[in-house]
Amino acid sequence: MASLWTRCNNCRRILYKQDILDYQSVCPSCNFHFRLSALKRLDMLVDEGQYKLLDQSIFPADPLQFEDTMKYSQRLKENQKRTLLSEAVINAEGTMGGMEVIISVMDFNFMGGSMGSGVGEKITRAIEKALQERLPLIIISASGGARMQEGALSLMQLMKTSSALAKLDEAGIPFISVLTDPTTGGVTASFAMLGDINIAEPNALIGFAGPRVIEQTIKEKLPNGFQRSEFLFSHGLLDDVVERKNLRSYLIRALRLFLNRPE
Repeated sequence: MASLWTRCNNCRRILYKQDILDYQSVCPSCNFHFRLSALKRLDMLVDEGQYKLLDQSIFPADPLQFEDTMKYSQRLKENQKRTLLSEAVINAEGTMGGMEVIISVMDFNFMGGSMGSGVGEKITRAIEKALQERLPLIIISASGGARMQEGALSLMQLMKTSSALAKLDEAGIPFISVLTDPTTGGVTASFAMLGDINIAEPNALIGFAGPRVIEQTIKEKLPNGFQRSEFLFSHGLLDDVVERKNLRSYLIRALRLFLNRPE
């Protein structure tokens, strides 16, 4: 019976799991947005949950033969087995409101959604696919930042993805960035904040360095809600904060405006 119940990370109430699922993994008591897997997000956003997966043949490598408490290669295998994903991002092509889109969705369950060369390559390929097909692009970010096991190679992905987006912008093809909890580090410092519009789910942690690091650096107490979606929106760093139940309709409306497609 215990498996039927869970505790909200925010209000700490004991909740019936099915009630949370019925609310799209949002707490019915306090509106806390639980993290979602990439596949669940795709199912939730595209028309009838039907889409074509892209770039499935791209897998991460271990060019530095990195080892901390375990070998990086072994850590990758464990994450691939546990999540059934090849990397921390999924690329797909589908329709939203009848409009074709290219969509990339990051999955925090895979090594904290960290961006290594494999993630950077997949994101770049999604951008290039959108450019080639002249289709709008949506990227949903959930990441702890660059993947330390790949050193400078992971940092190179910031420039790689940003350069690809510059070409998309020059071609006048819309890019909508959706930031979810958490979106931090090198992902925030690159493609996640380069959308034609940047929107976020409620109370998502968004920033470069974590608040604890910032406090220790500047030796000052940070404001309440610092680096949360609502704080960034109120200071002009986001275009909107959108609840999950409204996200699909919001994105469809935005796509229609970008593409000049009347309802």
